[in-house]
Amino acid sequence: MINSSIIFIGLDTHKEFTEVAYVEDDRNAKIVHLGRVPSTKLSIKKLARQFQSKYPKATLHFVYEAGPCGYWIYRLLTSIGHPCYVVAPSLIPKKPGEQVKTDKRDAMKLANLLRTGDLDPIYVPEPKDEAMRDLSRAREIAMKDLKDSKYQLKALLLRNNIKPTVQDNWSQKHLRWLTELVLPYPSQQIVLQEYIQTISERVKRLARLDNELIHHVKNWRYYPVVKAIQAMRGVRLLVAVGVVAELGDLTRFDHPRKLMSYLGLVPREHSSGGHRRQGSITKCGNGRARRLLIEGAHSYRYSANISTDLQKRQKSLSKEIVDIGWQAQLRLCRRYQRLMKRGKHYNVVVTAIAREMIAYIWAIAREVVLSPVDPTKRLSRVPA
Repeated sequence: MINSSIIFIGLDTHKEFTEVAYVEDDRNAKIVHLGRVPSTKLSIKKLARQFQSKYPKATLHFVYEAGPCGYWIYRLLTSIGHPCYVVAPSLIPKKPGEQVKTDKRDAMKLANLLRTGDLDPIYVPEPKDEAMRDLSRAREIAMKDLKDSKYQLKALLLRNNIKPTVQDNWSQKHLRWLTELVLPYPSQQIVLQEYIQTISERVKRLARLDNELIHHVKNWRYYPVVKAIQAMRGVRLLVAVGVVAELGDLTRFDHPRKLMSYLGLVPREHSSGGHRRQGSITKCGNGRARRLLIEGAHSYRYSANISTDLQKRQKSLSKEIVDIGWQAQLRLCRRYQRLMKRGKHYNVVVTAIAREMIAYIWAIAREVVLSPVDPTKRLSRVPA
């Protein structure tokens, strides 16, 4: 047993501790529960050294579930030369009769499933890519907080039957009107002033994050991809950064249909025999990237056109990328009108457009990555 070629080690990670179990690369080997170790870098390194000393000729393969603790264990183990896999909890096979769940059982189950090859690891972003994703998400949260504070102030005015005399909401004139407003009771006046101050602070916070995002994205390794996919209609800087930050390297998908499925933009299907039943989209994968694409898909309800803003975004791009963007616009605008004439629901049409948008974004990303290496592999259109 000591001469086993591979040792599969399952880790059930938590904030304070990590449950450990392992099994040797043998069909008849039993799964061994090692115990619990602290969730610290020193303890994880010590655990790896213990396995190395016990199995000097074996390769150690670690696996754990993705969760709120992040990818630091993956990066630590791979940095010292051990293969490590991170799996999505929703993709772990589960028996229908399994009604008992404990940390010990989870660790043993991970080790066994890794040995049998029933686990599919997820894509782990690089630390710099994850940092850019955090910045993009922080900007989105700031925008949501600003909207919430505006809704709260407008709700206060509505409850007191106060209608604004200024047409342009949240303009400088509207903000001046708010500061001059006097409510019947001092307590309500305090609430109004707090809401106005909160809105002002969150506007400044959003502006700071916008400036930082514009500054840092130019030093990001995926900036050429971010810049290139803005050749698409409905894909400006915030959408481009958000999609690339959430998905990472798009070229790891060898076909756009796999990327559509990864984002959950394909319909559910339950077909049997001669009957084919399709339902709503699966909504698996990254929900934020899917939502950003659907937001951009709304712009295709208008006729195909190269606006002034789009011309500026395409100014420094290659002809191949601009051609893909124009081809996408021609096809998606026609498809939008065709689906609407067929009586499809508006949300269904927009989702279908978003599904094809990611295929063209994939093609542009391939163009950016492959053109310096091998010009003969350039993609002029999306595969059918």
